[in-house]
Amino acid sequence: MNITIHPSTLSGNIYAAASKSSMQRACAAALLSTQKVIIKNPGHSNDDMAAMGIIKALGAEITEIDKETIAIESRFLNDPAHIVSKENAVNCGESGLSIRMFTPIVALCNNEVVINGEGSLVTRPMDFFDEILPQLGVTIASNNGKLPLKVNGPLRPRAITIDGSLSSQFLTGLLMAFAAAPLAEPVTIRVNDLKSRPYIDLTLNVMKQFGLQVPENDNYETFTFAAAQPESQISNLESQINYTVEGDWSGGAFLLVAGAIAGDIRVQGLQQTSTQADKKIIEALMAANAGIAMDAKGITLHAAPMTAFEFDATDCPDLFPPLVALAANCKGVSVIKGVSRLAHKESDRGITLQEEFGKMGIRVDLDGDLMHVHGGPLKGALVHSRHDHRIAMACATAALKADSAVTIEDAEAINKSYPDFYDHLKALGATVTGGLEYRNALNEIYSGE
Repeated sequence: MNITIHPSTLSGNIYAAASKSSMQRACAAALLSTQKVIIKNPGHSNDDMAAMGIIKALGAEITEIDKETIAIESRFLNDPAHIVSKENAVNCGESGLSIRMFTPIVALCNNEVVINGEGSLVTRPMDFFDEILPQLGVTIASNNGKLPLKVNGPLRPRAITIDGSLSSQFLTGLLMAFAAAPLAEPVTIRVNDLKSRPYIDLTLNVMKQFGLQVPENDNYETFTFAAAQPESQISNLESQINYTVEGDWSGGAFLLVAGAIAGDIRVQGLQQTSTQADKKIIEALMAANAGIAMDAKGITLHAAPMTAFEFDATDCPDLFPPLVALAANCKGVSVIKGVSRLAHKESDRGITLQEEFGKMGIRVDLDGDLMHVHGGPLKGALVHSRHDHRIAMACATAALKADSAVTIEDAEAINKSYPDFYDHLKALGATVTGGLEYRNALNEIYSGE
């Protein structure tokens, strides 16, 4: 489906969407909880629904209390057989976080489970599991390092060393699985060259809020769990766990950039104390001399002349797309570091950003780990999302200041993380034409079908 973004001026207030990073971690922690979990402000992106589908297949019941609240009750740790869906399979959709986080958790099962995905996820490397899970007593078979995976546990925590340079998401899954497994003695996970440390802070924070044992963290190089049995791994201090999903800085970054280049808007719902890595978009906006102010009511932005900036996105690679949209509207050449983190996203984002923004007249040079974005007038064009949600949103954001309309092919890619994005732009006054077909599977998740 195509969407066309016309040059527009924005104004008004908007609430950021729920964080899928927070929501998916909450789903995993709820699966491992023996208590009833109440989640407020649940996300409804495709990735969020994938996570809910996984925990449902693994024995969790999900009930919609109202549009802003769901309840989750899990039998996962109480069922020694860990019987899952009829097919003994789970599907991670196109979610990289879900496949990396849930695979070690699924490996707690003592029966074989097939883990699959869709779209670009089936081509992304999963060699990590082939190397690590056998060290933890898990039998695993993959398709030459790719999906589908067949795992047969149960996982038994042992001292291991892992490579954290590709993604912190692998570590997130191991931390949660270790926290739910019996530990006869202290166990340490040693991590070499960990990237995206703020996401591990988010993982540890969610584990703490759900009563999971939080390991001792030594400068993100070692994570040590104390000896404990399953019943003492999870706190039972309260009869019910209440968790509120915070606003999404990853999606919110596009709104903030949109306001900086085309508006006079206020974005609410983004916690300035958040551990989310993409909160660093604020630093980039300030470096570009954007018109930005922050107070208790939210983050206010207004269009103002901006200058080229330098920014290290190594620990927040998902910011590259909104950063390129920002840099395209700055005078001069902006330099963004961390291109090496982009190869295994939904698309090879370094090359994709170069090609799609090139269609809009913006020169993007790739030089090793550096990206040089030449600011300049943006042209109307026909671009393609490459089935990548962040590419679609980056093009739409930049299009607000193009000299004519920008049409985005396969624009529905946004459903992966931020299905309301175009509606939010329209609510702020943007002229958006075209139609979207969005398959809302929430009723199926909640109804138990």
